[in-house]
Amino acid sequence: MTSHDTGSADSGAAPKPPAKDPWDLPDVSGLVVGVLGGTGDQGRGLAYRLALAGQKVIIGSRAAERAEAAAAGIGLGVEGLDNAECARRSDVVIVAVPWDGHARTLEALRTELAGKLVVDCVNPLGFDKKGAYAVKPEEGSAAEQAAALLPDSRVTAAFHHLSAVLLQDTSLDEIDTDVMVLGESRADTDVVQALAARIPGMRGVFAGRLRNAHQVESLVANLISVNRRYKAHAGLRVTDV
Repeated sequence: MTSHDTGSADSGAAPKPPAKDPWDLPDVSGLVVGVLGGTGDQGRGLAYRLALAGQKVIIGSRAAERAEAAAAGIGLGVEGLDNAECARRSDVVIVAVPWDGHARTLEALRTELAGKLVVDCVNPLGFDKKGAYAVKPEEGSAAEQAAALLPDSRVTAAFHHLSAVLLQDTSLDEIDTDVMVLGESRADTDVVQALAARIPGMRGVFAGRLRNAHQVESLVANLISVNRRYKAHAGLRVTDV
């Protein structure tokens, strides 16, 4: 071995850049957020909280008149449009429709949602005399069903564990909870985390890829049981992050 062979082969390589701070999130204040299913309790609550935080929000419904009525009830500059126009006009679209209409709604909006960042917060649940229980879709989860139905959209999953009662309670200044965010692209999950953080008291926490969405969706059945037993509106906090 000659003298010049004694050094490391990559000794001249540039040092690796420092790891990105997971809490260094983008400015999302200028994004228009559409809420499909915005006339329901969950969707209306999310629309209210995001608009209250200064986000431009559009409520979508199958009937434009219902969306307009819901938007008027919120105020804060919220608009109400039919689902297709809501999807077209929005940068980020939150899907908050009932589970039994999930596939049908997304199939009908495939063109309008192409290229959009879609945030699925639908929980596939069933109910019987024993209470709520998780239903597992053929695709694995509601979020994975959305990704299969919307091949030209960027699908994420978030906002599953929020109490619609607390979201709509105008006497509350903060919502004390974390939001589990799942998706395939860090850039997309960072946007959704940043949107969650716009609501006082909330944090968006990355929780894995869409293949792990079923567990997150299913946990809502457990929270319903907690709420019934303790007369509460339970949320989640992730410790040590």
